[in-house]
This record gives sequence, structure tokens and C-alpha cells, in this order.
Amino acid sequence: MKLSFALRVFIIALVVRLIPVILTRSLGIGLDDMFQYDMLARSIASGNGYRWYAQNDLYLVQNYFSTLNFQIPADYDPRGVLTSFRPPLYPVFIAFIYFITGVGAERYFIVRISQTVLSAALVPLTYFIARKVFPENEHAAKVSAWVIVFYPLLVIYPLSLATENLFFVLVLLSVLTLLKADETRAAKHFILSGILIGLAALTRSVFLAFGGLAVLWVFFALKEKQKAVLLFLIVSAVTLPWMIRNTLLHHHLTGIESALGYDLYVGYHPESTGTFQYGISLDMMPYLDDGVRDEIGKAKAFEFIRQDPGRIPYLMVRRLGYFFGLERRALTYFYSNDFLGYIPKPLLLLIAFIALMPFVIVSVSSALGISILKWNHKTLLLMLAIFGYLTPHILILGEDRFHLTLVPFLAILAAQFWAGGLREVSARWKGSLMGKVLVSLALCCVVLLLLNWGLELSRDADKIAALFGANGNQTYFPY
Repeated sequence: MKLSFALRVFIIALVVRLIPVILTRSLGIGLDDMFQYDMLARSIASGNGYRWYAQNDLYLVQNYFSTLNFQIPADYDPRGVLTSFRPPLYPVFIAFIYFITGVGAERYFIVRISQTVLSAALVPLTYFIARKVFPENEHAAKVSAWVIVFYPLLVIYPLSLATENLFFVLVLLSVLTLLKADETRAAKHFILSGILIGLAALTRSVFLAFGGLAVLWVFFALKEKQKAVLLFLIVSAVTLPWMIRNTLLHHHLTGIESALGYDLYVGYHPESTGTFQYGISLDMMPYLDDGVRDEIGKAKAFEFIRQDPGRIPYLMVRRLGYFFGLERRALTYFYSNDFLGYIPKPLLLLIAFIALMPFVIVSVSSALGISILKWNHKTLLLMLAIFGYLTPHILILGEDRFHLTLVPFLAILAAQFWAGGLREVSARWKGSLMGKVLVSLALCCVVLLLLNWGLELSRDADKIAALFGANGNQTYFPY
């Protein structure tokens, strides 16, 4: 029996992703986000609820960060502190795996195996979205799927215990079901879309911004007012119970997570450049009470803003630059901290080229792909997904890993450009005044992307030189 294209590329993507997971079977985790998700999952699986920093975990962190004065609540429970800092769905996903397989030494490997399935699912989902948005161009849809099959950072991302592994899939499913709802106008598809948007927001609350745009898209673009209300109610029904739980926990109105104060503090600190900076982040780490940390972080951030409101535009531009930055962070961290051992300079250059160039090619091509779009309900939704996800990061924090969520959408747009080529761009330029405007904006985006990457490499030239030096694997750059 002949396998469908979607199933074939899923299987290939799964095999490709299993290779690094199997090769790093004994790979542990650090005292970072992965450690926190593991703590939460272990607590849930053991029946202790949504808690972290149980007694043994707290001792471990206190010993590692011995210079920090941890603010331990007076009513500290040895089982851990009830928390709202992280959205719940990803820890629940890991906890489900722990509940079935246990929390032994192999638990990270088992989670990573499970995440390869999620990561491989991005490939057929990208293909299905491309087919619905551009039904006349199946070849481009297949090309966009192949991009995701071999996209380097997506291949190795299952190694990380990070929300993105679940979030990527929920984002694509949300958009796909909205496209289906556009075709059928059936209530069941709007309900399913609302559930998926709500679940994505419970994985990363930043997705609520797109949820609001999706409601407006249904109301104004599809002119389905009742369905727009239905979509809003379903998203609310999925997310509100956790918000109520957090509000009762902290005795004041709280959203899906209480990390906003922390993020604003890091993002608007006088020494901040708009991205995560390890030294600044340590200021908020000692507070185990999420409510206290959130209030202090917000108060400090608003104080920073009042003291120098003129920095806001500067920080927004810097965050945009970080968001679309080169995907150097993971390679820099793992190599400089001697995870990979010493790699000769020519080979390291080749690895860096393979790791960095896909985003350069895809993002530049997608900008040109936008210039030749035929605007309709579906292409508008695609652009709203990009805009709705990007905007909150410009206002809070920007990191290059955040753009990975958009890579499938960018690959779809890039494939449209590759299918039509410069001939299609030229035709759009000659076709109308609006065509000239769109192509000019696309070319400006390309120039800005190239300028951003050039400035990034120039800014970090000393670090890059050290990384490629004789002891580059022992330069120990922080994440």
C-alpha cells in the first residue's frame, strides 16, 4: 500500500529526531527551566499537586546558588511551594509520562522519545496548513514540509524539556482548525478551535493575544458574529478555571501564569537590552512566593519605565532584533560548556553554517513570499498568527528561540516565493501601485534582517572569536 505524503514525511521526521535523542540517552538537565518543569511534573505525578522546590530540590538549588538569600515563605511545606509561575499544561504532559513510566534515571530519555513524536507531527501539520492556505500549489506545500523535516533546531529541540515541544503542535493545530472552520462554518470546528487555542494558552499564555485576534477574524473577516462569541466563550471556558485557581492562591487577580513581573523586571531593567540576561534574572530568583515575586517585579519594572520612558522604543527595536536573531544560543551554550568536547575549527564552522543558514534562508524568502500573497481569509489568518505571536515579545522579552514557533509559517511563505521566484515578485511590482508598495516593504524587511544579523555578529565578535579559539569548548558562556 502506498503511504500518503503526510505519513511518509512524518515517519522520516520521526527517524531524524530519534537519532540525537538515542545518541544522548544519558543526557541530564541543568538547574534551569527544565529543572523547574521536572519538579512540577514529579509533584503532580506523586499526587502533591502543582508544587515546586520540595525540600530536596530546594537544598540542591540553595547549595548551587549559595550567595543568594532565598526568601522562603513562613508556611513552607516540605512537599514544595504551590506555584503559578509556569503555565500548567506542559508539566501535566510530563507528569502523565512519569505517572506511567516512573521517575527513575531514564525519565528524561522517555520524555524526549515522546517529544520526538510531537516534533515530527509539525511536518504533516505544516503541509496541511499550506494546502489549505494555498490549495493551488501542492508542490510548495510539500517543500515547506521538507523544510521542517530537516530544520536543525527543530530536529534537536526534543532534547529540551521545554514548553515549545507541546506548544508548537497546539499552535499549528489551532490555526489548522480555524482554516477548517472557515471552510465549513460548522460550530464543531469553532468549538475545537477554541479548545486548542485555550490549551495552547495554558502551555504559553502569550498565545492569548492570537486568541483575541482569532475572535476578531471570525467576527469581521468571516462575518460570523455568533461563531466569534462561541469561540471566545470556549477559549474562556478552557483558560478561566486555571486563572481562578491562581487568583485564589494569591488573593488577587492573576492570569494563567504569574511570570509577568519577572519578565518585565528582566526586560526593562536599566542594564537590560531587551532579552534574557542571566545576571539580571538572579535578582528575582530568591523569591519562592510567586505572588511576592510578581508584585515586586512589576513595581520595579514600572519604576524603571518612569525613570526613563525614552528607552521603551529602543528596547522594542532591540527585542525585535533578538526575536529574529541568528540561532546561535544553543550551539554557543552547549559547545562553550564542554558538552560536545573540542571540535576543530573547520568542522565547527561547518556545524555553525548548517545550524544558522536555514533560518537566514527561510526568513529572507518568507519576506519576499509575503509580497506575492493573494489576500483572502486564509492568508489574513496566517499573517494574524505571525503578528499576534510576535507583538507580545516586542513588548516584554525577545529571544531567538521564540521565533521557532513561527518557522512553519515562514517556511510556507518561503515555499511560495521559491515556487514563483523573482519572476513572480517582478510581476507583482509591475501589476499595481499596491504591488510596488508590498515588494518595497518586503525588500526593506530583507535589508533589516541582514543588517540585524550583521550587527549581531559585530556586537558579539569577541565571544565568537573565543568560541572558535583553541579552548572554545571551555569558555563557559552562560545561557
